[in-house]
This record gives sequence, structure tokens and C-alpha cells, in this order.
Amino acid sequence: QVQLVESGGGLVQAGGSLRLSCAASGRTFSNYGMGWFRQAPGKEREFVAATNWSGGSTYYGDSYYADSVKGRFTISKDNARNMLYLQMNSLKPEDTAVYYCAARYGGIRTTWGRYDYWGQGTQVTVSS
Repeated sequence: QVQLVESGGGLVQAGGSLRLSCAASGRTFSNYGMGWFRQAPGKEREFVAATNWSGGSTYYGDSYYADSVKGRFTISKDNARNMLYLQMNSLKPEDTAVYYCAARYGGIRTTWGRYDYWGQGTQVTVSS
């Protein structure tokens, strides 16, 4: 049974930083794409960033970012510990959302419906 558990959310002022973590368990994630999505109140869930765990399709390269976070957010992973991270710098009020970790076999995709496994989410609130 795949489990994804996010942590690290919180309240931060605009311009600040947060690092989200996602603990993945239940299987080996070779050829899996691992992604971060977010959902603000009243809005659809949107893609933030994704990376290939190991192997997987290289259509999007090894890592891929939404334009809105490119240059501010960095996705990384620790394969030995089965951990996925999202370092968020220069945060803006519009980054406020629930952030979700997600996994899918076959590598990176940017559409949330293409992901098979989801965490419960962690709230990020950026004050102005």
C-alpha cells in the first residue's frame, strides 16, 4: 500500500521560505514520477513541480516546474530515505494553498488526473 505523507507547511511572510517534505512508502519507486501540486480555495488543483524518482519517461527532462514557480521553487529527492522535498523561496501570497505530494508510474506528467497516489496535503499560508 503506497503512502505519501507531507509535512513542513505553515505560515510565512511574503519573501520567506519553507521546505515541504513527503515521506513515501509501500513500494519501490523506480520509474515513478513524483510531483507536487497545490490547491487554493475555490480553485482547481494545479501542477507545481515534478521529478523522476529513478528512470521513467524523460519527456519533461529529469525535473519540471510550473512557470509560476520557476526560479523560486526547487524539487529534490533522497532516494535512500524515500523522501521528496520542495524548497520554496521568495514566497508570495498567491502561493497560499494546500500542497499535495503525488506519485505515478511512468514518469513526470503535469496533469493531476494522471497521478495514482496522493498524500493528505499540507497547508502553506503566505501573508503579505
